[in-house]
Amino acid sequence: QVQLVESGGGLVQAGGSLRLSCAASRSTFSFVVMGWYRQAPEKQRELVASIRSGGSTNYADSAKGRFTISRDNAKNTVYLQMNSLKPEDTAVYLCNADEWRPAGTTSYWGQGTQVTVSS
Repeated sequence: QVQLVESGGGLVQAGGSLRLSCAASRSTFSFVVMGWYRQAPEKQRELVASIRSGGSTNYADSAKGRFTISRDNAKNTVYLQMNSLKPEDTAVYLCNADEWRPAGTTSYWGQGTQVTVSS
């Protein structure tokens, strides 16, 4: 089992920045993909950004040019730097990690951290 603990959320004005962190309870070397999702009230959960173990990244169109995902395996942590925040970025942001093992892939989720962007 793995625990993922997010931090860094909060209230920020439009145009501001936040840096989210997701710390895993053990080594992330076996996690083939780590990512950030978000869920706003009455909306489906959506992928914001992901990063593979080799370092390749993927971003939602809404995040491109504003958000940057990074990963520090030595600290078992994945980050999401969010700049130029907009009110529509308001949501609970959840960390996800997919661990590959010969028996199959297991997906882990954190509890989430609230991001609120005021206009």
